[in-house]
Parts: sequence; C-alpha cells; structure tokens
Amino acid sequence: MNDQLKWFKSSYSDDEGGECLEVAFATAIHIRDSKLPSSPELHIPAPAWSAFISAAQPGA
Repeated sequence: MNDQLKWFKSSYSDDEGGECLEVAFATAIHIRDSKLPSSPELHIPAPAWSAFISAAQPGA
C-alpha cells in the first residue's frame, strides 16, 4: 500500500535536513520521516488527526 500513497512534505521541512515530515492521506493518516522514505510510518485515525490539526492551529 505504501507505493500507492501520495506523500506531501511539510511546509516546515527544508532541504538542509531540518524538520522533515511527510504525510499521506488514506483511510488512516500516514506520517513518516521524509529523510528516510523507507522508515517506519505512524498511522493515525482520521478523527484523531483532525482533532490534532484543530488543536495545533493558531487561534483554535
């Protein structure tokens, strides 16, 4: 399934090895280290991801 996911790199990531995170959206949210694409992935249920984003957004 990993080959079928469309990964998005965090806008906070840089090309110098900084805060590198990629996210793919499917039935669960997949998160991995963009510096190591074959690294283990964290899978989070969509409702938990939505709650996290709501809590992390400024002014929320």
